[in-house]
Amino acid sequence: MFKLAHISDVHLGPLPRLSVQELFSKRITGFVNWHRNRRKHLFGSTLDLLLDDIRAHQADHLAVTGDLVNLASGIEIRAAAAWLRELGDPADTSVVPGNHDAYVPGAYEKSMRAWYDYVRGDLSPPQWQEDRHIFPYLRIRGKVAIVGCSTAVATPPFAASGFFGARQARDTVNMLRAAGEAGLFRVVMIHHPPIRGATAFYKRMIGIRRFAAVISTGGAELVLHGHTHLNTLHWLRGQVQPVPVVGIASASQGPGSIKPPAAYNLFSIDGSPGAWELTGERFSVNRAGDAVMPESANIFVR
Repeated sequence: MFKLAHISDVHLGPLPRLSVQELFSKRITGFVNWHRNRRKHLFGSTLDLLLDDIRAHQADHLAVTGDLVNLASGIEIRAAAAWLRELGDPADTSVVPGNHDAYVPGAYEKSMRAWYDYVRGDLSPPQWQEDRHIFPYLRIRGKVAIVGCSTAVATPPFAASGFFGARQARDTVNMLRAAGEAGLFRVVMIHHPPIRGATAFYKRMIGIRRFAAVISTGGAELVLHGHTHLNTLHWLRGQVQPVPVVGIASASQGPGSIKPPAAYNLFSIDGSPGAWELTGERFSVNRAGDAVMPESANIFVR
C-alpha cells in the first residue's frame, strides 16, 4: 500500500519587509490584502501541526499543489526553498506552483529555479535550464505515477487566474497514456481547480475544457488541486469511470475564519490495473488550533 499526503496553499509567512521597488507592482494589492486579512488567519504553527501529523501517519510521499509564497519576492522564494529542504529528500515531495508563486512577471522563473529539485521529473536534467519546459513532469514511486502540471502565470492586479495550454496538454496526455500502459496508478497535480464554476471568474483556470479532455483521453485515477482553500470533491469523466478531483484547505489556515481550518488528505493506494483500491481520509486542525483530528474517514462517499 502506498500512502500519499496532500497539502496546498502553504502561504509561508510572515510577510517580509519589501522595498518600494518591489511594491511598485501588483504586489501592492497583495501586500494590503495580507495585512488586512490573511495575516489574521494564516499561521506557521498550524502548518507545523499538519506536517507533524503527516509524519506520524508515515506517508510515503507528500504532494504540495502550489502557493508556497504570498507575493513571490526574492526573500519569500528563498525562504520557501529552505522550508522545502527541511521537509526532507526532494524525492519524497512533489510540488507544482500556484498563482502566488508566479505573482509578477519573472517570479515564476525565480521560483522554479530555487525549487527545481521538487518540481522536476525523474528523467529531467539535474540542473535548471532557462529554455526548457518543466511541466508536465513525471515521477514514479512504486506503483504510483505522479504527473505535475502547472497553471501558474503572472496576472494583472485583482486577477488570480491560471492557464493550461495546448502544448502542456499534449505532453500530459502522452505521459498519462504511457503510465497507464505501464500499469501504474496515475495521480495528476495541478493548482487551479479544473472544474467549471469552482471559483470566481477572476480566479478561474483558463483551459478547463482542455484539461478535461486530457483526463478522458489520457486516463487518470486521481486529480489533486488547491487554490480555493476549500475541502472539495468533484468528478471528471475518465476513460472507464469517473475520476475524483480533490481540493484541500490552506495548510496554514487557522480556526475561526470563514474558510475551513488547515487540513490534509491522506490517500491509500493499493490493488492493480483494473482493480485499483483508493481510499482518502481528511485530517483537520481542531477549533482550538492546537491539534489535528480526523475529519472524514472516506472523502469519496457521496
